[in-house]
Amino acid sequence: MTDASRAPVPGPGPGSGHDPALRASHADREAVADRLREAAGDGRLDIEELEERLERAFAAKTYGELAPLTADLPGEPLTGATGPQAEEPLVLRAGAGDVTQTGHWHVPRHISATSLMGNVTIDFSQAECRVREVLLEVRVSIGDVTLIVPPGWTVRAHGVRAYVGSVRNKAVEPPAPGAPTLEVTGSAGMGNVRIRYPNRWELWRRKAG
Repeated sequence: MTDASRAPVPGPGPGSGHDPALRASHADREAVADRLREAAGDGRLDIEELEERLERAFAAKTYGELAPLTADLPGEPLTGATGPQAEEPLVLRAGAGDVTQTGHWHVPRHISATSLMGNVTIDFSQAECRVREVLLEVRVSIGDVTLIVPPGWTVRAHGVRAYVGSVRNKAVEPPAPGAPTLEVTGSAGMGNVRIRYPNRWELWRRKAG
């Protein structure tokens, strides 16, 4: 008789099967995290559910621990984006230096910004955004993460947990019809998360350039 506890169960990838006792890799955990973020972007998970499942995903050691996290989600994530740029997540990591994403670029549905001791700046003011909702996950240790958005964008940062650091959202003007929504989640340890519109110097430099 086959031991049911050892029977293969659906793994983190669509259409795949794995022994639940096998050890999961970093890539397996990231794949599950991507599906969870996709589900949150589609409205299938709220912020609390997303945070809880992401923590369990990154702490998982086996396929058996990963499989339940996506068991109630569609096998093929649904997206409203068009073009390959919108489907590939943007990952920014700052160790001791600074990382800046600015100018003209394509905004994907998912962005991950990690700041250890350095600073991460993401400037959306000249970016091309073809999706209605962008999920941005921040992980701040000591450095800062600064988000610059155009007027009219909706920014929701209540999903960021602040410990010693702080979260300040100054992008609070009324939303423009059809403008994107930026959903910010994650945590601020000893660093800070700043969300604002372009300042006068940045606007002047853009016109001068």
